Amino acid sequence: MTRRTSRLVRVLSSALAAGTLLATAACSDDGDKDGSRASGVTASPAARKQPTGSPTTTGSPTGGAALTESGAQTALISEADIEDDWTQVKDTEAENWHDSLLIGTVDVSDFLTAKADAADCQRLMDSLYDDDLLGRPSGANALRGFTQDDSRLLYQVASYDRSDPQDSLNWMAKLPDECDQFTMTENGEERTVQVIETSLPKVGDAREGLRVTVQGTTGGEQATLTLDVAAVRVGNDAITVTAGGLDGNEHDTVEQAVNLGTQRLKDVLAGKSPAASPSEIE
Repeated sequence: MTRRTSRLVRVLSSALAAGTLLATAACSDDGDKDGSRASGVTASPAARKQPTGSPTTTGSPTGGAALTESGAQTALISEADIEDDWTQVKDTEAENWHDSLLIGTVDVSDFLTAKADAADCQRLMDSLYDDDLLGRPSGANALRGFTQDDSRLLYQVASYDRSDPQDSLNWMAKLPDECDQFTMTENGEERTVQVIETSLPKVGDAREGLRVTVQGTTGGEQATLTLDVAAVRVGNDAITVTAGGLDGNEHDTVEQAVNLGTQRLKDVLAGKSPAASPSEIE
């Protein structure tokens, strides 16, 4: 497996007052048409492959129309759908969120099966950085971002009608075993990564949850980034939620976003108006 010789230039700027852990990045094209970062370990053929025979529901599970751009926007959650003091940010700001501690080259020597498992772990870190955990959407796509203290939450609704979101969920399911703990290096600095499985409400057609913890150095000080990640498939459409930061555990918020957000997506696909948010009813 050859090492790619070009890396996209990421211009990182601090987005947090406490240690510049989460950074905003601007991407230069640099000849990489898909916009993803180059890394020392590329994804394994099994991880990159888009299968043709996985059993997924074609179109809307309720027989409604395919997800549209306006439908994806309607299916997004709002501040009223999640507890605590989350504040919605401008879409343009959320689109450029990237966590600098997620950058690095996975150490192949950490793995018993070497490059195969290392490639899947590299794919995880790259996809978390690039906000494309289930791959690039092939249809409608909408996202929304929220902040709370030193934490951020990114919520996405997307259609994968020309690919297979179930394949990505199957890949996520094996990561707690393959990538339970490993090391990656960036600019000579080592970072320790741990991946565990988390539980999610039994919503949608299929779902996977992960917690990814990255320990490293930023601004000359030790720091820990904790991300709770969830993905739920509804037919060939899916929602993904990534929440966390210096404050760590955001699992309860992710569960709530998944629970309410999945129902919103199902309502949209069925041609219904999503129910009012709980806080709007009170």
